[in-house]
Amino acid sequence: MFALAGIASAAGGAQLGKMMDGARLLTLFGVLMIVIGLGMLWPRKSGGNPDVALTRDNMRTMLPLLVGAGLLVGALSGFFGIGGGFLIVPGLIGATAMPLINAIGSSLVSVTAFGLTTAASYAWSGLVDWPLAGLFVVGGALGGLFGTRLARHLAGHKNALSRTFAGIVIAVGLYVVARSVVF
Repeated sequence: MFALAGIASAAGGAQLGKMMDGARLLTLFGVLMIVIGLGMLWPRKSGGNPDVALTRDNMRTMLPLLVGAGLLVGALSGFFGIGGGFLIVPGLIGATAMPLINAIGSSLVSVTAFGLTTAASYAWSGLVDWPLAGLFVVGGALGGLFGTRLARHLAGHKNALSRTFAGIVIAVGLYVVARSVVF
């Protein structure tokens, strides 16, 4: 439900993103990364419910949260031209109270859906460098294999995974902002 809601808004977000100056878009993207990373550092009340599922019993409360978060995250993913994993993970945690490791795994469905929607929009507009995109797909796949092992290892250490995730998002956000201001 999260991914389906996000697909609808990712297409609209991509249209808006293509209308914005690239330097400004990059700066906003970096600032958003920093804000999301800092938000991930705030301690959560519990470790989350690893068995969370959308059921008839909880549909009235969980479905609006999933759809709302999916629409917001999809729009931002489309706007910034990204798959949105660093946005999806906190969105899933906020909407479902699932543990971080479950949100990371679950986010891959939405990342794929949002990324394909946004990529199709940019490709349709002739804005995709296919050889470069291919290299990123290969690098992402290899990095994903390494990242999965690291996430499993860190998940066993209290708060290590969330702090590492937040630290990486903040560091990349700072780098993006610095690059966009300098260039």
